[in-house]
Amino acid sequence: MMSNLFSIFDPSTNILNLSINWLSTFLGLLFLPCSFWFIPNRHFIMWKFILLKLHNEFKTLLKNNYFQGSTFIFISLFSFVLFNNFLGLFPYIFTSTSHLSLSLSISLPLWLSFMLYGWINNYQHMFIHMIPQGTPMILMPFMVLIETISNIIRPGTLAIRLTANMIAGHLLMTLLSNMGSIIPSYLIIFLILIQILLLILESAVAIIQSYVIAILSTLYSSEVN
Repeated sequence: MMSNLFSIFDPSTNILNLSINWLSTFLGLLFLPCSFWFIPNRHFIMWKFILLKLHNEFKTLLKNNYFQGSTFIFISLFSFVLFNNFLGLFPYIFTSTSHLSLSLSISLPLWLSFMLYGWINNYQHMFIHMIPQGTPMILMPFMVLIETISNIIRPGTLAIRLTANMIAGHLLMTLLSNMGSIIPSYLIIFLILIQILLLILESAVAIIQSYVIAILSTLYSSEVN
């Protein structure tokens, strides 16, 4: 039963023994030139307003690390994850963000680049960051160990947080859908209402998780300098 349940996340479309489900990850590239093709409408204006708000917030978090275009990396990360999260809510569309192979491929290179930049260009600050100010001498070795472990597990926590949240909602929606054939007919309307509410909740989770991974990546970037 559990294997069948989790099989909803398996790539199932194959051509010449190659899975093409992952191509849905890059469908967002088709919508990038839309602003140049059409007259801006209210949806486009609202999206630009959201991106401007994110730009200002990321610029504030980066502080001294900010340079022209630096927030574009994290805004692109937010847009990429948000699009794939929402795409997975549609029927028969592969949810790429529910796989660690994608989420870890996003978080690990980002974290590794931040760490390499910090240790190569500003190693004194990186050493200082391992020991909070006012730490007693006897606790310093333990604080270094704790800070080192917390830094190492950062890409894993970013990836697992995104994947687990996407898997949990999809599993719950699948379980409720499978109940449609076993519950009495007069309860179908309640099941549909629950599914609608859960879909709204999943839409909120898709937005929140996109924001979380972008804001945490920005904070990690601001710590290395």
